[in-house]
Amino acid sequence: MNEAYLCLGGNIGDRELALHTALLKIKENVGEIIALSNIFETEAWGVDNQQAYLNQCIHIKTNLSANDLIDTLLEVEKNLGRKRTISETYEPRTIDIDILFYNNEVIESPKLIVPHPRLHLRKFVLIPLNEIAPNYLHPILNKTIFNLLSNCEDSSEVKSYKKL
Repeated sequence: MNEAYLCLGGNIGDRELALHTALLKIKENVGEIIALSNIFETEAWGVDNQQAYLNQCIHIKTNLSANDLIDTLLEVEKNLGRKRTISETYEPRTIDIDILFYNNEVIESPKLIVPHPRLHLRKFVLIPLNEIAPNYLHPILNKTIFNLLSNCEDSSEVKSYKKL
């Protein structure tokens, strides 16, 4: 059985429903969700003039290989209305599902890079990930998630999401 940490986020349409539906699809098609963080609302990272994102991190167990996992997650994104374009900028999206860690493996292929190469730079990833895995050791940086968050220079606002 493989373990992975994922980050889910979206900023188009019913953001909360997209997260909820993605979680259901992950349970159906990927495997067991062991832990999930609270939902956080964050300003769009790296761009201006976009609606805020809702983000959440989860810990899963799966029988899927890393390549099968990314293929399945991309299909979930597509089924939830994600339209990928070839662009140099970050675009709004209904849902985005990133593999942050897969077991303790380091994977570099044209399809997948794990650990996620920018997770340590983004508070919108580190804050929810710290809720469910503060002592997880990054296999390349050799620092815990708690330490990465403590040293993160990202100044963007990440706040707990409260339903209206």
